Amino acid sequence: MPSLPAAIQALIAKFPLGFVATVTPEDAPAVSPKGTFVVLDDQTIAFGNIRSPGTIANLRANPAVEVNFIDVFARKGARVAGTAKIVPRGDEAFDALWPRFQAEWGALADRISDIVVIAVETAKPVTTPPYDDGVTEDEMIALYKDKFARMYP
Repeated sequence: MPSLPAAIQALIAKFPLGFVATVTPEDAPAVSPKGTFVVLDDQTIAFGNIRSPGTIANLRANPAVEVNFIDVFARKGARVAGTAKIVPRGDEAFDALWPRFQAEWGALADRISDIVVIAVETAKPVTTPPYDDGVTEDEMIALYKDKFARMYP
């Protein structure tokens, strides 16, 4: 199984909001944000299901999943694809994973009904085109800090 690069692990730890892509039973694409991601190890990521019945139904029908993560300031991200396993509350595996989510998310973790564990099959970095033209990460961060400051004064 491929290893999750350290840079992608750090990205997920810093920006745990992942956009989860699944396929509906009718073969339609579906994307839903999940804000409770954790890196379990260098081959596994997971999120706590709080209120995502559609995502869970899709994964029960087809466990293939891709998740996109993005650092909105650096404009760098990752595409992580793999196979999902749903671990319901009350399962021994849930109990083993639970302390990690509780430590990371505090009281919000009490609302988690399932933990979705994703065995990573591919993990690829994503960047914005200005990097191709020589823009540095520091320049990109400064640009987007300014842009967000103007949007949210």
